[in-house]
Amino acid sequence: MAFQCQKDSFMKEFVTTVISCNTAELKVDTNGKKKTIKGYNVILKDTVLFPEGGGQPDDRGSINDIPVLRVTRQGPDAIHFVEAPLEPGSEARLMVDWERRFDHMQQHTGQHLITALADLKFGFRTTSWELGRLRSSIELDTPSVTTQQIEVLEKDVNEKIQDHVAVNVRLLSVDDPEVEKVRSRGLPDDHAGPVRIIDIEGIDTNMCCGTHLPNLSYLQAIKILSAEKGKKNKTNLIFLVGNRVLKYVERSCALEKSLTSLLKCGPEEHVEAVDRLQKSVKLLQKGNLNLLRDLAVLVAQNFKNNPHRQKIFTLHRKDGDNEFMNIIANEIGAEETVIFLSVGDEKGAGMFLLAGPEEMIDRLWPRVAEILDGKGAGKRGRYQGKANKMSKRTEVEALLREQVTSSCAEEE
Repeated sequence: MAFQCQKDSFMKEFVTTVISCNTAELKVDTNGKKKTIKGYNVILKDTVLFPEGGGQPDDRGSINDIPVLRVTRQGPDAIHFVEAPLEPGSEARLMVDWERRFDHMQQHTGQHLITALADLKFGFRTTSWELGRLRSSIELDTPSVTTQQIEVLEKDVNEKIQDHVAVNVRLLSVDDPEVEKVRSRGLPDDHAGPVRIIDIEGIDTNMCCGTHLPNLSYLQAIKILSAEKGKKNKTNLIFLVGNRVLKYVERSCALEKSLTSLLKCGPEEHVEAVDRLQKSVKLLQKGNLNLLRDLAVLVAQNFKNNPHRQKIFTLHRKDGDNEFMNIIANEIGAEETVIFLSVGDEKGAGMFLLAGPEEMIDRLWPRVAEILDGKGAGKRGRYQGKANKMSKRTEVEALLREQVTSSCAEEE
């Protein structure tokens, strides 16, 4: 069956009849969190909302002003998921989310054009493609694509757009001999009805169930962003079509304007300015590390030179690192002194080091890690790790002081 959306991909409204409505659940991913929505699967006599297929995501829209959250195909039927019930036999007025539909048609028809010319020009066969939310990709059966080949391909596809080449849709019966001559990855197992053929005049003939533009001029422009290494000697071609190109330019202009303000120079000097900044930062970081090492030595020596020093030394420094802690621990020595050092966020995550008399530290280490919600490793009286609750440092210090006091009392 060819749905109304496939017969007329520019139709935005459609009236049909509800065939069935059954309770159902839909699993969705919202900002990385998965949840299950209770609702209804609705089958209509026909639909103007495209169910996902051919690499193209499904449409969004509404039925009688009820939002449609997913459209899938099962054999000859399109299943519409909604959160409110619809009465079988009642009228259903459908509205298409046109911005989403038109974007999908631009990317899909653009993919057909790129795929066809990549094959004709260089013999690069498309093995799969993905219509992404911001950008799309075509997997080519070649280990590499050169910059020159990308330039030639991009120039050729945009020339075809300028030539106003027509895109026609034909329906053939499954047993029509012409079906065997058409480029295709095969029909799905549950295919029903005629075979849909997309013809880009003089360029490509391809079997496809998706919605398409009637003329390449609707694509506006195609920008191939890059060719990235794919899996198993394949290359992924990253591209934008139509309105996505305009949005990409808009974002790039906004970014360029912000960089011009921050770097105090024109766009043509941005790269050079950032390079200078990176070199300056590296020099500052190197100088900071040297100062931090010197500070670690001074801190340790100051403690050792104190005639009234205690048998426990604790310190937290926000901008320290593992090397800073190890220098202090090495300089002080842990044979007689319990050392507890930490670096990082005082109230959040950071790193810590615990060292001291072997028997005591080996016994206390698991408890310290538990208090700090951390984990790490070590042996022979020295342990280091990462912690999520540096705000609990005072509890660790209290535990260590209690143990040192108890140990001193036993020695006396």
